[in-house]
Amino acid sequence: MDAYVGKTRVRLLQGDITRQDTEAIVNAANSSLMGGGGVDGAIHRAGGPQILEECKEIVARQGRLPTGEAVLTSGGRLAARYVIHTVGPVWQDGRHGEPELLRNAYYNSLSLAKKHGIRSLSFPSISTGAYRFPIEKAARIALSTVCDFLKEHAFDEVRFVLFSEKDLRVYEEAWLEISDS
Repeated sequence: MDAYVGKTRVRLLQGDITRQDTEAIVNAANSSLMGGGGVDGAIHRAGGPQILEECKEIVARQGRLPTGEAVLTSGGRLAARYVIHTVGPVWQDGRHGEPELLRNAYYNSLSLAKKHGIRSLSFPSISTGAYRFPIEKAARIALSTVCDFLKEHAFDEVRFVLFSEKDLRVYEEAWLEISDS
């Protein structure tokens, strides 16, 4: 699915985020930034040791990355020039600030991209894997946060790269809901 928010092309697609050719990809990282499972592990494996070395330097300088915050490294061997690492919340019950922390993860990733002059980026579905954030809620938060940001700041393109066809359908349904409102 392709649409525009202002001058920014927004795409929803099924695929592998490590193969995206946008200027940056967003990593659903853990707070240690040392790689892990899911998207995080895949990005570290595909990007090679340079990403891990840069993450180690960041952690040595500032400590673990708080939930909702974002940092930037190079893309190593990835097609993307940069990786924006952000930590999404672990779902408990929705009453422990999870929605706001997830919004912050998307917003701070976009702000960091803007600050560094990045014109295109790809997001995974943050927190919906091992962190168990319900994807229907997460998709609405992700898409509405990005759309609100794009009303003030233009990029060339923002992609949501969903691993499964089922996840893509959830995001497409959420897009229809938020674009109608």
